[in-house]
Amino acid sequence: MKCLTICFLLLCKVVFAQGHLVETYNYGQNSIEIISTTDEGTIIVSTFNAKMNIRKEIAEKILSLFLENRIKNNMKYTVEGDEANITGNCVITLKGNLTSIDFYYEKVEWKNGYTEIYMEPKTKSPISYALAKN
Repeated sequence: MKCLTICFLLLCKVVFAQGHLVETYNYGQNSIEIISTTDEGTIIVSTFNAKMNIRKEIAEKILSLFLENRIKNNMKYTVEGDEANITGNCVITLKGNLTSIDFYYEKVEWKNGYTEIYMEPKTKSPISYALAKN
């Protein structure tokens, strides 16, 4: 009976350890990641709702996809990184010889099986609202 109980507990542990964890987040880094100059002009790559430790790598991959003409305006893309695959919307704005590429993170699928989905905050924090009001 003791052996059966131990086996049951181990089986439960293995079954629940294999679950795919999905959580939401409503914070992230918004910043200009890369400013690149080419013969045609200047390219600025910005990321929004980005995760701190992978934002530079993903911005570099987005720039490389743009230079290879593999991304288009207002399309959803999945960018494969070393630590995570990022799904997001890409907005490209052209103005003269200036090109702005804005990549909005929507989903981060980490290589360890953990997935994060970005959701807009529902309410403003009372502190920031009070400061903005004054």
